[in-house]
Amino acid sequence: MRGVLRAEPLWVETFTGLRMDRFEKLLRVVRERGGNGPGGGRPWCLPLAERVLLVAVYYRTNLTMRQLAPLFGISPATVCRVIKRLRPLLALEPAPRPVAGVERLWIVDGTLIPVRDRTVAASSRDYRFSANVQVIIDAETRLVVASARPAPGNKADAHVWRESGLPATAAGTTVIADGAYLGTGLIVPHRRRAGRPLLRGQEEDNAEHRRVRARVEHTFARMKHWKILRDCRQKGDGLHHAVQAVATLHNLALAG
Repeated sequence: MRGVLRAEPLWVETFTGLRMDRFEKLLRVVRERGGNGPGGGRPWCLPLAERVLLVAVYYRTNLTMRQLAPLFGISPATVCRVIKRLRPLLALEPAPRPVAGVERLWIVDGTLIPVRDRTVAASSRDYRFSANVQVIIDAETRLVVASARPAPGNKADAHVWRESGLPATAAGTTVIADGAYLGTGLIVPHRRRAGRPLLRGQEEDNAEHRRVRARVEHTFARMKHWKILRDCRQKGDGLHHAVQAVATLHNLALAG
């Protein structure tokens, strides 16, 4: 059975949202991380470029493995093996260490991602089983810097932040967040108290804070163009790998 999709510019750009040169950069990264190595059994029936394309299409469209199989001319079981083999290799690069004398501003926020695996998710405020994923972006470039492992969606952002390991990643960098992170040491808006209105300067600070912090919300909106983050059917580490891979794809699409 011959598939339809091939690692050619028309299919790559249509189904992944990446230009061909950026897809080739992704392919190089996967190859350098050992993606072309043996899978522990028979040789792969697809070349590496088409296997990477398969994973990218899966994350972009959230088609089922049964739907992807005829598009690539392989069986659903092979689709599953390809995704499980390559998904860790699309992970986001570790955040660079702060450089002395260089001012950087990062923004952190959490987003709820619906997920079917109830060992990862919890019933959250939107009445769906979801996971809370914390993401840090660079305020200037709007690239994703780091993301934490998913936590149950009923946990508060500040609690997830403290347990996520992201504070160590952000050490030495100025990080801003919304009012949900009060008491974490991050830069949050001035808080209005009963009977004590904010001063004019504080109102202006809050307006500027909202303007800058909106960039992380825009990043979440762009990341959710990859529909795997709208309804993740993966189990176990599947959501974590999906967020990491989508962050990589988002950064490539934004900056190359």
